[in-house]
Amino acid sequence: MTAQMPPTDADIAAAVERCRPLIRRTPVVESVSGDLGLDVGVAIKLESMQYAGSFKARGSLNNALASDIPASGLIAASGGNHGIAVARTARVLGVPAEIFVPSVSAKAKVERIRAQGATVHVTGALYDDAQAACDARAAESGALNIHPYDATHTVAGQATLGVELGEQVPDVDTVVVAVGGGGLVSGIRLALPRTRIVAVETPTCNALHAALVAGRRVSVSPAGVAADALGAKTVGSLPWAVLAGNVDSVLVSDAEAMRARQALWDELQVAVEPAAAVALAAIRSGGYVPAVGERVAVIVCGGNVDPSDLVTG
Repeated sequence: MTAQMPPTDADIAAAVERCRPLIRRTPVVESVSGDLGLDVGVAIKLESMQYAGSFKARGSLNNALASDIPASGLIAASGGNHGIAVARTARVLGVPAEIFVPSVSAKAKVERIRAQGATVHVTGALYDDAQAACDARAAESGALNIHPYDATHTVAGQATLGVELGEQVPDVDTVVVAVGGGGLVSGIRLALPRTRIVAVETPTCNALHAALVAGRRVSVSPAGVAADALGAKTVGSLPWAVLAGNVDSVLVSDAEAMRARQALWDELQVAVEPAAAVALAAIRSGGYVPAVGERVAVIVCGGNVDPSDLVTG
């Protein structure tokens, strides 16, 4: 893949203008102390209510609109959410799409990709396997290959979430956000340069944390409840260029993520995937403790899930 540069302020501003007509301005819910098992109030941005069910709609749309789309359409590899987003982008723009997903992908996500009209290929065990197959097919077909996190236009699209959050919560001090390959967190970092960013992962989906500890990008072995969404083996080179030394890192257990997910359902009646609850879990578990008076925003990044395992009674 050709090396990509971090988006500039002009790139992000262009993404905002480009995507605004086709992106939902997702709501922010304010909690108070005692809500959601927290000792402090936080602003919760429900990006799980975005078109295609996650923030990925932003990056995929910006990438497509900023590019010349060939007759062969769009192509992407995904653990699930990016694939749904690219498939929806293709449907909205009236072009074909092929999506490569690994076997670890949740069945509900694969079915949502198909429901958008894309051709789905299930290949390999993990995301990186699907990306390799996708890249080979793109070279053959000439389709526009939309990378989920390691591309300038993708990160600029994800940065629109940060711009939007800054408008909705102008006094925000800290944003707490889940990390997979790093596209969303790097976009928010660029959009809100004076805001503290807390990047949250699980111990078995920890590509960014491992890189920060090593001081360089390293490979990990994704597993656990968040693997289909946060399962990058290596943080992207573009996100790493943005994040190295510029972000705090917290790990939360799978169990803590699942408890946070249940709390979002119990108190907000919002059904989200485990990966989308890790940011909230960081505060609930004490992995990140806000200071007195600190204005904190938590990103709930995706809702593509089969909610049948939530306790509803």
